[in-house]
Amino acid sequence: MAISFTKMHGLGNDFVVIDARGGGIDLAAPQIRAIADRRTGIGCDQLITLEPSERGDVFMRIHNADGGEVEACGNATRCVALCLMKETGRDRVAVETGAGVLDTVRDGERLTVDMGRISFAWQDIPLAFEADTEALDLGVEWGLATAVNIGNPHAIFFVDKAEAVALERLGPEIEHHALFPQRTNVEAAQVIDRQNIRLRVWERGVGITKACGTGACATAAAAARRDLTGRRVTVLLDGGPLEIEWADNDHAMMSGPVSTSFHGVIDDALLDVSS
Repeated sequence: MAISFTKMHGLGNDFVVIDARGGGIDLAAPQIRAIADRRTGIGCDQLITLEPSERGDVFMRIHNADGGEVEACGNATRCVALCLMKETGRDRVAVETGAGVLDTVRDGERLTVDMGRISFAWQDIPLAFEADTEALDLGVEWGLATAVNIGNPHAIFFVDKAEAVALERLGPEIEHHALFPQRTNVEAAQVIDRQNIRLRVWERGVGITKACGTGACATAAAAARRDLTGRRVTVLLDGGPLEIEWADNDHAMMSGPVSTSFHGVIDDALLDVSS
């Protein structure tokens, strides 16, 4: 069966989006890994499937490049919202995810997503045991981490210079640390001033990514909580800037652009994998 897809990205955080609202599409983890492979497949950080929703306009199912399913992805939410807006002619849509229903609005070329409530509670991250989420000692040279949940877990390190950290070395070690039973995303954050943060991200199940919307939101809230910044900041990722506001209701509002790269059809041979 031919499967059509759209390749999209938000600041270089890229996705293969498949419309499965008509049913009949059920991809196994080895097939997802084959699609995500950047040498022999299409290549993506996440594979997104659109399914019917009873709570929103669509349900967005998210699989990382390693085939594992995750709860939330901010950049993918904006991409899916743009697809729905083009389809319906509306400027406001609701995207259901494993982390809840995310409302998205469009203003010109920018889309803003209400990413939901930020939590610093250790049970919500989740951690393997009770600990101070603002000062986690993970035994790495970057110092103490701040743990945040915004539908998925994040471990944020505030460093002197984001470019200088060995993210490719310590990222996987921290991702699989025993304190995080569901693994974690990892951020190296450099506070430039009270309005700007430079951020690099190791994404759980993916690796280093050019942008991460949930990571930007988590980092902005962690910085404001420690009074390193205000509650509205620009987060400068490898792929470009995201505007983040940690609102008074503790919800994170994320604004930024999205782009469509191309449309295509997946060849059956790519999906003929067994392991």
